[in-house]
Amino acid sequence: MGLTKTEIFTDQQNQLSTLLKAIAHPARIAILQQIISANACICGDLVEELGLAQATISQHLKELKNAGIIQGTIDGVKVCYCIEPKTWELLQSQLGDFLGSYKNPGSCC
Repeated sequence: MGLTKTEIFTDQQNQLSTLLKAIAHPARIAILQQIISANACICGDLVEELGLAQATISQHLKELKNAGIIQGTIDGVKVCYCIEPKTWELLQSQLGDFLGSYKNPGSCC
């Protein structure tokens, strides 16, 4: 299997793909929903809320952080996570533009 030729796609297409890939797991969506519903930084509450192992939560948080969707700050021995506003706005804008670009022709196929 060959490598994906990302250079043939626009920066926006590659960026949106990377962000969507980072959230394309039900556990990551659940984590983001918990952070959003708390409307604050979350420090270690995710294990109790989601019922997943700490190691599993940590791996998902790492993926979200590496994509820039969340940010973490150290609070004592814990890391607290919150949504990264600029990336979230970018994701919201690009995904909205993408989904809004479809105009139902009325009949198709």
